[in-house]
Amino acid sequence: MSITQADKAEVFTALHRQHNTFIIANVFDSTTARMMAELGYKALATSSWIQANMIGKNDGQATRDEALAHARVIVEATDLPVSADLVNGFGDAPEDVATTIQTACDVGLVGASIEDASGDPENPIYSFNHAVERIEAAVEAAKQLPFKFTLTARTENYMNNINDLDDTIRRLQAFEAAGADVLMAPGLPDLETVSKVTRSLDKPVNFMAGIPGKSFSMTELYFSGVKRVSLATSLYNVALGAVRDAATEAIQKGTFAYING
Repeated sequence: MSITQADKAEVFTALHRQHNTFIIANVFDSTTARMMAELGYKALATSSWIQANMIGKNDGQATRDEALAHARVIVEATDLPVSADLVNGFGDAPEDVATTIQTACDVGLVGASIEDASGDPENPIYSFNHAVERIEAAVEAAKQLPFKFTLTARTENYMNNINDLDDTIRRLQAFEAAGADVLMAPGLPDLETVSKVTRSLDKPVNFMAGIPGKSFSMTELYFSGVKRVSLATSLYNVALGAVRDAATEAIQKGTFAYING
């Protein structure tokens, strides 16, 4: 019998309760999803940047339907639990976020992240109260689902050059109090800052690997209190780099040594 969505949700919840830090692999199609399953990964995620890039759009420009259609492909590729990067929930209003969480269930997802980045260059981060209201709406929508949906709440301060640790921690603590299951602040600059964040929270923290100079080993992250590590766009970037190297060899040297790789 095939594993059910509720079974996947239980597996995903259990991963966050185990002692060890685990990696959630951000994949980009059914092939990479199956590859990660074969390698022993226990959970998968989408990346909004990868998904948008694959359909010729910039990050944040994909529609809700496009993002969820992409997520469905990954969900159906393996029996692993999948959490989706759903950016700001595809709308500013709390009601928009709630609708996004409800529809995420329909494509088989058992988790998702919602961020406080607005997509507005003039005001890139939602105000504190508005950001909290949006997470509260996501939590309430998740509670209506027939299984435990793991909601990750993200603050994007550091990804928008707002290097304010106090505000970052304040937001994460408020998201935690609102009922988010996992907390995340991409772009933290060093392990000391990571440790300050994890020590300020009771619920699991996700660290985003993939930024040069700001990506640390699993051992370092474990001792810094991180529970989950996501790979962001890193696998996709490595794949594109390999394609570029192979194509460069072919057109510049007229050889095909890359075929033996």
